[in-house]
Amino acid sequence: MRIDLYTEITCPWCLVGHHRLDKVLAERFPELAVAIRHHPVLLLPEAPAAGLYIPDLLRSRYGITEPRAAFSRVEGEARASGLDLDLGRQRWAYPTQAAHAVILAAAGRETQHRLAVAITQAYFLAARNIADAEVLADIAAEQGIDREQARAIARDPEQHRRVEADAARAVEAGVRSVPHFVFGAGIAIQGGRSEDEIAAAIRAAMGAGAC
Repeated sequence: MRIDLYTEITCPWCLVGHHRLDKVLAERFPELAVAIRHHPVLLLPEAPAAGLYIPDLLRSRYGITEPRAAFSRVEGEARASGLDLDLGRQRWAYPTQAAHAVILAAAGRETQHRLAVAITQAYFLAARNIADAEVLADIAAEQGIDREQARAIARDPEQHRRVEADAARAVEAGVRSVPHFVFGAGIAIQGGRSEDEIAAAIRAAMGAGAC
């Protein structure tokens, strides 16, 4: 089954979505052969290279003055699925064009999904700067991808423009909320879905022969 996954690296629900998808596939569909293809979504396309301080971003954009209270729901959902998530670890929202470019360059490889998960986990769980080409090169190398090639891609403005064009096409195609999953040829769900909802969508795609 092909699974198309539209995500933004700095969105915590996407981290939870990665984790739940992998958990559901491993526990409920261990015999199902899947090919997971990642597509970029840019929630903060104009973020500066130095990043945006998340407490200030929450206050200015959403009027949120207590980040811990805002974080509690997604942290609770993550823990319910066995993921220890503390959103207070990462205080900065970095631009993600470079990270998406490295992920896109791995399209068609078995390693692409592992790479996307590793970059997202590095951002949230280890509070790393995933806009830094050296950080991305290190993560890529850990996934068996050539370090120098990954660094070059992360620094290439043309690759960043490719990401921006792909993200624009995703919006034109109707992607409005992340994570956005498409199972098989057309069973789509989006947002912070439960493990049961993800499993139900996979079953629906299997039943429709939409693999």
